[in-house]
Amino acid sequence: MKRLTIPWLSCLTILLFGSAIGRSATPMLPDSKKILFLGDSITHAGQYVEFVEAYFVTRFPDRTLEFLNLGLPSETVSGLSEEGHAGGQFPRPDLHERLARVLAKTKPDLVIACYGMNDGIYLPYAEERFAAFSNGLVRLREKVSAAGAKMIHVTPPVFDEAKGQGPGYGAALDRYAEWMLQQRSAGWDVVDLHAPMRRFLLERRKTEPNFFLAGDGVHPGTTGHWIMAQQILLHLGAPDLAGTASASEMLRPHPRGEAILKLVQQKQRGLRDAWLTDTGHQRPGMGPGLPLPEAQSKAAELETKLHALARRNE
Repeated sequence: MKRLTIPWLSCLTILLFGSAIGRSATPMLPDSKKILFLGDSITHAGQYVEFVEAYFVTRFPDRTLEFLNLGLPSETVSGLSEEGHAGGQFPRPDLHERLARVLAKTKPDLVIACYGMNDGIYLPYAEERFAAFSNGLVRLREKVSAAGAKMIHVTPPVFDEAKGQGPGYGAALDRYAEWMLQQRSAGWDVVDLHAPMRRFLLERRKTEPNFFLAGDGVHPGTTGHWIMAQQILLHLGAPDLAGTASASEMLRPHPRGEAILKLVQQKQRGLRDAWLTDTGHQRPGMGPGLPLPEAQSKAAELETKLHALARRNE
């Protein structure tokens, strides 16, 4: 597989340096009011989802959009699980076990799904594992469409073989991401964050050999989550973010941007746990959170506060 590279100065321009930005005039997600994020532990961690919501609140304070994060740690869309996963305590949960319930209860207008990191179960590329992954994505699309929602796929984050355990797995995920992008010709709406994360990682390592996005090779830190959010927002139509280097820089044009993000984080994390418990799953060890009605009531209070804060932009 040909690995994509870009010149050092171009990478700096695109990914490292930002510019002063104002409120976006681009109409984004015009037909969506409820956006559901699905994925594994990376989505469950939720920073990139929180950055996406904070962008919308700071740029469009009068719009009411509901962002739901139902990412589940260890999950796959392929239904695969390696022998001895989690020390033999439980197999990886399969999205399809819970998908119908999640869609029926949340009733989203749009589903944004990020899978792939767990789907090759950290082994070199093999056709049978790839087939399980690709078939799982097709089944996901079919169920989302049947539920009356639109579908956006997100390519898996980069796997860092210098930090993670899984020789050859980085190349496997390269192929997974490449196949997903090829499906654009078949009408799939696909956000590519795999290649931008990989470029960023390789360029930084030219001058900082010990630099990493994910300390364990899998789970990105804040910078990795920012790149994920940035690519999703650019895909949705946020040209003001093309040269923005961080979430803090994204928030800087709004005088209360950081305070808004904190309220978004508080709201998101309470709702996530409540929704996961309410819709059900087969992943042991998850905190139950509040009962869903109570979590929704608290979220509504926070929603009112953060939008009021966002409108005070003087």
